[in-house]
Amino acid sequence: MEKETIKGFFVSITFMLNASFSISCEASNPVVGFSKESRYDSSFAGAHMNKHAKKFVKSYIRNNRKELSIIRQRSRSPFAIVDSVFNMYHLPVQLKYLAVIESDLKPGAVSRVGAVGPWQLMPKTARILGLKVTHAHDERTHYVKSTRAAARYLRDLHAEFGDWLLVLAAYNGGPGPVYHAMHLSGSRNFWSLQNYLPAESRMHVKKFIAVLNYFEGQEGVTAFARSEKVHARHHGGQGLSLRKKGSDKAPGETRSVARNMER
Repeated sequence: MEKETIKGFFVSITFMLNASFSISCEASNPVVGFSKESRYDSSFAGAHMNKHAKKFVKSYIRNNRKELSIIRQRSRSPFAIVDSVFNMYHLPVQLKYLAVIESDLKPGAVSRVGAVGPWQLMPKTARILGLKVTHAHDERTHYVKSTRAAARYLRDLHAEFGDWLLVLAAYNGGPGPVYHAMHLSGSRNFWSLQNYLPAESRMHVKKFIAVLNYFEGQEGVTAFARSEKVHARHHGGQGLSLRKKGSDKAPGETRSVARNMER
């Protein structure tokens, strides 16, 4: 079977699982449902109280202090760009540390699977988000344009999951594994479902918390946790759809194509 056929089959299966899970959750399981009362109960708010997370944060910072110090020294210009864009999209500016995890803030970063730029976007995802990706010109390396694309993607994921830690996990591994972990655990809380996530996605979230702690300390963690409800009130649970104009794909299907579905 050709590669594109396999990919299309996988994306279709993921979409069907996501859709059926969302419907069944609303109908029969209030713990993992999407009610207005529970959707924005942030799992991030408890991050600083989780002893395992605290241990990981200390270990990660200790083992990566030199690299983090180098990144800090050249972070002023990139962070200024990201802060400006994220403020425009009403996103927590602390999400800029995701770019530290993804690429060390390097616009020319390239992964072994073809993700490019400070936000490590895959080609198909970048195009869905409005970026030009050709052999001659790749806007994933353009800091402002790629940051706007990442902001749209993060806002859309938050509209879908309503929790920034789940958003970070989905950014790394795609929405499918997050829905699967929610189903198996019976929870929407990252700390309750983390062991059902792929190890890479689980560690990705914890690395983000560690980097946030390194740059801003506990005050940054608290501010980010507080931003969860502020963002929910501001947007009313609505985000941007990743559908192209004229596309007949459902929003969930389009999001399932995003980023690591191409891997």
